[in-house]
Amino acid sequence: MSNHQQELADFLKSLRQRCEPAQFGIAAGGRRRTQGLRREEVAQLAGISPTWYTWLEQARDISMSPAVLDRLASALRMDKTQRGYLFELAGKVDPQPHTHEDILPASSKQALVERISTPAYLLGRCWDIEAFNAAAGSLFTSWPASEVPLNLLHYVFFDPAARELVADWEQRARRLVAEFRADTHGLRDDPAFRLRFDRLEQSPEFRASWLRHDVLERQGGVRSFHHPVLGAISYQQYTFRLEQQEDVKLVILTPVAG
Repeated sequence: MSNHQQELADFLKSLRQRCEPAQFGIAAGGRRRTQGLRREEVAQLAGISPTWYTWLEQARDISMSPAVLDRLASALRMDKTQRGYLFELAGKVDPQPHTHEDILPASSKQALVERISTPAYLLGRCWDIEAFNAAAGSLFTSWPASEVPLNLLHYVFFDPAARELVADWEQRARRLVAEFRADTHGLRDDPAFRLRFDRLEQSPEFRASWLRHDVLERQGGVRSFHHPVLGAISYQQYTFRLEQQEDVKLVILTPVAG
């Protein structure tokens, strides 16, 4: 028995015991010995075998498909966070399409980056630049006049200014594609992703990097630039995920001395 199997079993049992039978259309029918729903009631609601569900709560080593987990999540009326936790513990990919909730208004995003004195921007789930401050606009000089939505990868591969600005453009561009692949693996059927990806595929350099199938986690580190006014300049890059909206990242560049 693995730790994840036991944790999954405990998680399901806890959810089941907190369910009110009446909310699921199940009459109390006299005295119930079981707190919450019975195991067989959960199995019936999910359309699965009562024995299989019992084994699941007993942390037995049994196979489980994403489709069955999907029915189980629906039966127990799991919210987005609970559902994600279920599939993470089971080591499976959620078959439901990714749904995007834009929680933070544009004004709040802009106010956030404007509080930062060094270059800072917000990177959305499809790598759109959702907000950037004046310092970022001064560093990436073509951003203020760019079309909306401004996309980081589109800027890197299609804006001539990017090739002149980024000191090690070829290496950085290839790494960004690997990070983009890892960051958007759950968005392949998302219309917003497809729209941006189709545009990016018009770049031979992007296509070549994409076909390498490199996958890398987005990391910080020193970023060097050849600025048309400031000359050679380097920044330390830091990336944070917003607690209120985890598919949006805050990228901050702080000057490197020397």
